[in-house]
Amino acid sequence: MTLIKSISGIRGTIGGMPGDALTPIDLVKFTASYSQWLKETTFPNGTPTRKLRVVVGRDARLSGQMVSDIVEGTLMASGVDVIAIGLAATPTTEMAVTGHGADGGIILTASHNPKQWNALKLLNRNGEFLNAAEGARVLAIAECEGYTFPEIDGIGTVIARESYDRQHIEAVLALPLVDVEAVRAARFKMVVDAVNSVGGIVMPALLRAMGVEVVELNCTPDGKFAHNPEPIPEHLTEISALVPAAGADLGIVVDPDVDRLALINEDGTMFGEEYTLVAVADYVLSQTPGNTVSNLSSSRALADVTAKHGGSYAAAAVGEVNVVAKMRETNAVIGGEGNGGVIYPALHSGRDALVGVALLLTYLAKTGKRLSELKATYPAYYISKNRIDLIPGTNVDGILAKMKAKYASEKVNDIDGVKIDFPTEWVHLRKSNTEPIIRIYAESKDKAAAEALANRIIADIKGLL
Repeated sequence: MTLIKSISGIRGTIGGMPGDALTPIDLVKFTASYSQWLKETTFPNGTPTRKLRVVVGRDARLSGQMVSDIVEGTLMASGVDVIAIGLAATPTTEMAVTGHGADGGIILTASHNPKQWNALKLLNRNGEFLNAAEGARVLAIAECEGYTFPEIDGIGTVIARESYDRQHIEAVLALPLVDVEAVRAARFKMVVDAVNSVGGIVMPALLRAMGVEVVELNCTPDGKFAHNPEPIPEHLTEISALVPAAGADLGIVVDPDVDRLALINEDGTMFGEEYTLVAVADYVLSQTPGNTVSNLSSSRALADVTAKHGGSYAAAAVGEVNVVAKMRETNAVIGGEGNGGVIYPALHSGRDALVGVALLLTYLAKTGKRLSELKATYPAYYISKNRIDLIPGTNVDGILAKMKAKYASEKVNDIDGVKIDFPTEWVHLRKSNTEPIIRIYAESKDKAAAEALANRIIADIKGLL
């Protein structure tokens, strides 16, 4: 499947047949549907009283300009005024929606997917992803082509075409927990790998504003990804070698839309993407005690650190919109996802690598610790990530129900698949929405134990097939 329609947006590969890939026809269809949804929600009586305004930002992938031109044109054809911020990180676009008082936003990015992919990620007036009901309504409008276009006097225009990077950076630097002078005094030297996307613009600018000496790696925003853009260890060999060779204090890697942050220790070893949120939360909680949230597939280390600071931890279903909802419900002061996604609501409610690195550098500056020394202070866990391929038509829900019953004596959470919490380890089973597979994530004290747990659960599932 190369066109994936979900509640958070539309993603697919460029080229091919309409309905099977992300073609110009699909871009028009879903942009028009989103515009129609905005009209319905903004003007419940059905009579527009003004022009709607939508922010459009994109990452640097090769199809970005083409997709942006079509999306902007369709918005205008739908009677919507466009605020075009050009090359922009996902969190920058989110902040631009509220900063401009816009009615919504569209982020053109396929995040960590390879170059052939692109996507429309849809935002509400709060600069947050649509919830399940909102996303479902957009898809329903698209399904029945329930959108209309105004006549000539009702079309929109591009009312602004300017970057929002400066405003985003200034907002991060103005946060009370970001101490620019402490970071400047620490005289950090850092390597930044932005996989030749928009992080290569905004991340060096932020760091230099904090007095950091920056060594740029893959920071030309031309969309020619220098390696697989998902920031996981097997794709980060180049920066792992460069950090110690350059005598840098640490390295950071962001994905193409800059909502995930991976860290490299001063010796070139991996800090671990699961621990990005843990470290940032440790600092935030030391200054503003409170609650935390991550998704069910994230490390238990966050719960441990939260308890250390006297707060309560809660788990949400996988997906940023679900994490944000749970954070609001529990009044969490920090949260996010174990893939390096930090959500700091004092700034905005979205994953943001810029605020993550600014808070982390402040913590390092104040403690005087090297990054590897900070990592050593946290509980050691290892996550084994696995999958089982199924025959199409397999009753996955039935399998998960049987697994829940089998382990009913343990602590079980079924808000998103089945998560089984054992005293010193856990396993999370989820069905994919796009493929006939079950994902099995297992965490334990080390690699061998995590893989043993995963293999035990995989054997249980195969016994049910």
